[in-house]
Amino acid sequence: MSSLQDQLRGLVYSTEHGETCPTCRRPLAECECAAQAESARIAALDGIVRIRRETSGRKGKGVTTVSGVPLADTELKALAKTLKKRCGTGGAVKEGVIEIQGDHRDVLKAELESQGFQVKLAGG
Repeated sequence: MSSLQDQLRGLVYSTEHGETCPTCRRPLAECECAAQAESARIAALDGIVRIRRETSGRKGKGVTTVSGVPLADTELKALAKTLKKRCGTGGAVKEGVIEIQGDHRDVLKAELESQGFQVKLAGG
């Protein structure tokens, strides 16, 4: 590598292109790293949506988690909004997992099955 390439290796902003992706070093408008990572995440799933109740790390408060949904992030957020509305409670989407406050496993299972997903209740 030349010394110019060494200097540009850590470049995260350019006045010519604006912000650049730290992974591929292309301008953010041209970067496809996030889309490739998302498609890889979806491809790695087995097609079964798993619903479980968790309390660990939540100070005893129970949440119902929905994982393994083969949807892109924007579609996953829309599904989470629908599920939260159906349960009448709050929740969030974190790292491809939908978290719904409270124990709503049966309601979520029925709703997801009606939308055509293959669902399993996991855990205790």
